[in-house]
Amino acid sequence: MNTVVDWRKSVALTGTVVKFLSVAMLVPLVVALVYGEDAGVFGVSIVGTVLLGLAVERLDPGTELREREALLFVALTWFVVAVVGAVPYVLAGMGTESTLANPVNALFESMSGFSTTGATVMGQIGVGHHSHAIMMWRQVTQWLGGMGIIVLMVAILPELAVNGAQLISEEAPGPTLEKLTPRISETARILWQAYFAFTVLLAVLLYGLHLAGYAPNMDLYNSVAHAFSTLPTGGFSTKPASIAAFSAAVQWVVIPFMVVAGTNFALFWYLFDGEVRTVFEDTEFRAYAGATAVFTAVLFGLLFSGAAPALANGGTTEGAFANALRQAAFQVGSLMNSTGYATSDFAQWEVHSQLVLLLVMFVGGSAGSTGGGIKVVRWLIVLKTLRRELFHASHPDAVRPVRLGDVVVDEEAIRGVVGFTLLYLLVFGFAAVFIALDATRVGIALTPMEAVGASLAAIGNIGPAFGRLGPFGSYLMLPDTTKVVMILLMWAGRLEIITVLVVFTRSFWQR
Repeated sequence: MNTVVDWRKSVALTGTVVKFLSVAMLVPLVVALVYGEDAGVFGVSIVGTVLLGLAVERLDPGTELREREALLFVALTWFVVAVVGAVPYVLAGMGTESTLANPVNALFESMSGFSTTGATVMGQIGVGHHSHAIMMWRQVTQWLGGMGIIVLMVAILPELAVNGAQLISEEAPGPTLEKLTPRISETARILWQAYFAFTVLLAVLLYGLHLAGYAPNMDLYNSVAHAFSTLPTGGFSTKPASIAAFSAAVQWVVIPFMVVAGTNFALFWYLFDGEVRTVFEDTEFRAYAGATAVFTAVLFGLLFSGAAPALANGGTTEGAFANALRQAAFQVGSLMNSTGYATSDFAQWEVHSQLVLLLVMFVGGSAGSTGGGIKVVRWLIVLKTLRRELFHASHPDAVRPVRLGDVVVDEEAIRGVVGFTLLYLLVFGFAAVFIALDATRVGIALTPMEAVGASLAAIGNIGPAFGRLGPFGSYLMLPDTTKVVMILLMWAGRLEIITVLVVFTRSFWQR
């Protein structure tokens, strides 16, 4: 049987996705009309996106989407969508001193948004320089990328439902996909409905704080913008100072939603269905909640003991205890789930606190969440596998399967998890070395923490790193070659690396 990849089918379906991307551009267009800014930019972008999508759709050979075409479709879609998403940035920056006039910077910002990384080349000055419409487009790109563009397409396009399970598994963060209903398209709709509901709830709560007088600058625009950024664990903010620009009340409200965003969204299906016990018996959820609590307690101890410099208190008069607890809970919730918000410049904290945050970045959220990183379930499988190997060293004839709760993990799945984890660490390490050397090439001396943090922030879709690349810094200082590598890291990291790398292997294109 002929198994050569028919790229035309994958490209044609990518055109369909691009066509629908124009619908998302209506949100910043409305904002542009309200504020009288950049309406032409989004008008041109919408027309161009529709025409491009329609033209590429014509390549459809009328065949079914096979396994390899599905892989190519997912990888290609995410890259092309980021390229198209960069167009409004370039158009808005033309004729100005905006950093986004540079196509590399624009693509960096766009890929960072769609991959929900939250890394930026704008910096504190740039964030306040651009129009409300451009800033809202950044938020919208994150929201689309959070639950997944392909998941959304499977939910609304019947032609993708046939291969829906494979498409979603290639895009979904984590090694598992739980089919909640007999039809995968219905499962996709359920996930997006839960995602949408939490987004609306957060926007309402934030705006409610504003109306109640607890968040003076959290108006309707900022409420919607930060809801769009929190649930996908994106981290972009409309303010140069990120969430630190808002009151402590806002920060306390955002914390549980970041934790929710890092939770497997399939569990909310059981929760809403009244199966509360299923949620709390889930092995990964308990490990995720436990790790969040432990890291928060450790960081709180360091902050409260005075190991870190004075912390910003969000304009409140709260005491040292409450301030340290809020800072610890927020930063652990933000970085463990790869949100990337900041309530304080942790790049200025002492080294022990920064090392705790670096460890938090490696953990990641849950499989099936919008969080990035290696994922909690993978670490559980790796640790249980290592424990089994130690047991077998003294009991070579024993049969001891790896279990997650009452479920025995298949040996093939274990090999996949271990392989992914090693590949993740390998790519991360090589990228960190490249970033350091490439910066040195142009006369920029990055510290080891900055280089390591930048690599981890990109491949883990986390956003901020340390030092000059920290939460209130910018990646603008890095050479374009490093930015291109980070763009590829963000792309690969969002699609769990293998989905992207396999497309570049010779065997993928051979029979």
